[in-house]
Amino acid sequence: MDMQWALWFMECGVSFNAANSRQFEIACEATAQYGSGYKPPTNQQLGDPLLQECVKVTSDMRKDHEQAWKQYGCTLMSDGWTDMRGRHLINFLVNSPEGTYFLESVDASSEVHSATMLADLLQEKIEDIGRDNVVQVVTDNGANYKAAGKILMDRIPTLFWSPCAAHCLDLILEEIGNLKAFKKPIARAKRVTNFIYRHGRLLSAMRAQTGGTDLVRTAKTRFATSFLTLKSLYKNKDALKSLFVSEAWTGNNLCTTAAGQQVQDIVLSTEFWNSVEDCLRASAPLLIVLRAVDGDEKPAMPEVTTLMNHAKDRIKLSFNISTKQGLLKRIMDIIEKRWVNQMEHPLYGAALYLNPEKFYPLVKANDDATIGQLRGCFIEVLGRMIPDVETQMKINRQAIEYEEQRGEAFSNKMAKESYDKMNPRKCCLSQLVNFSNLIAFQTPNMCCPFHPVDWWRSYGGRAIELQRLAKRIVSLCASSSGCERCWSTFNFVSILVINNFYLDAYNLIFCFASHLIFCL
Repeated sequence: MDMQWALWFMECGVSFNAANSRQFEIACEATAQYGSGYKPPTNQQLGDPLLQECVKVTSDMRKDHEQAWKQYGCTLMSDGWTDMRGRHLINFLVNSPEGTYFLESVDASSEVHSATMLADLLQEKIEDIGRDNVVQVVTDNGANYKAAGKILMDRIPTLFWSPCAAHCLDLILEEIGNLKAFKKPIARAKRVTNFIYRHGRLLSAMRAQTGGTDLVRTAKTRFATSFLTLKSLYKNKDALKSLFVSEAWTGNNLCTTAAGQQVQDIVLSTEFWNSVEDCLRASAPLLIVLRAVDGDEKPAMPEVTTLMNHAKDRIKLSFNISTKQGLLKRIMDIIEKRWVNQMEHPLYGAALYLNPEKFYPLVKANDDATIGQLRGCFIEVLGRMIPDVETQMKINRQAIEYEEQRGEAFSNKMAKESYDKMNPRKCCLSQLVNFSNLIAFQTPNMCCPFHPVDWWRSYGGRAIELQRLAKRIVSLCASSSGCERCWSTFNFVSILVINNFYLDAYNLIFCFASHLIFCL
């Protein structure tokens, strides 16, 4: 039986990872329970009657999400892309603590993507979700989306527009990569990886040196991959140096070519590896923040400001020598221009204010300036999200009790002790005490098992108005990256529709994307 399944996977070109799907297990169990004589569906049945049933089942998934939208609020995420058929599609997804839900993909090829058109389209989706449920809209940082966000905030007084944090970080990394000190090593790194991967024998010899490990290759859609390529090269530095002095290289005809000599000189150059180190010192802390905001597992909003502040501190510390001060200034100017101008958003400050693990240490340190700034962000968000003045005043009084850890809700011993245990380790970036740790670091310890959402659910019940508001703020995501994860699925569906003109593209995309996101 296992062999038959293995042969089916190979014959149909299905990824072996599909065997890890829970739905695959359910399908096998259902087939076994049916017994002998079961006939699988035909391609026509899959394309029409069963597709309609899948649409119904997938639509029912929305009910669980709607409950979370009402309780916690939600984020409407939007992003545009162009498929293999040249159509410009705009994806709409909804994020909440329940997860990310695929709402719709709209073909906007025939439309002029003006701010008004985008605002009308986003407002239509907001009304579909429920105006009272949508706390923020997150899009990329394009001028038309930014203008659309402003129009939406004028139309809906309780709504916020937020730029995508992942997109902003990617733009920061792109600008840093274009600095003269970094542009040359990045170009050299690309030349090395491209040369190795274009020649099979050399690639095989490299894998023998690295123990089967591949290098990270750059991608067009994310500039961050250029720095990931540098990190991959640096981790395999000794193996690559060994490769280009080994018999596998010296006995290869490529060794005598001009391109081969250039790549050899790069890999054996001390100056190249020193410049790679500088690139990684500038980029690694930002990559950690990018990985944190790019995930969907836990809401990132309460952590973003702290992570970014630590990243800037880490970069300053890494270039704390007199000969690097000019380079450090250019790096920090890029970060300030992009991040401060675009991402200094009151929601981020309010979320940090309502994150007890990060806020109470500021209180203990008597950091009145930061506390005042965060409280100002909270007041601004409060005034926009809660239009009723009487409720505003009640929440403000409860917020003062939260700050001072008094009142029935916040003087509770368990509430005081719990925030210390929310994350027993310091911010992930503070673990990067030296360069080797910076390179080895993989996954940020951004979210502990006891998230601020859980803290407010557990201990905020006696300040119910503040609790309701806090849950709607600390449960927000910080990027629209979830939209991008559907691109490969949409391309796959486009191929299906091209090859089978009778298929319903709209319902295929709805089912494929919804179940893909559900399984992430």
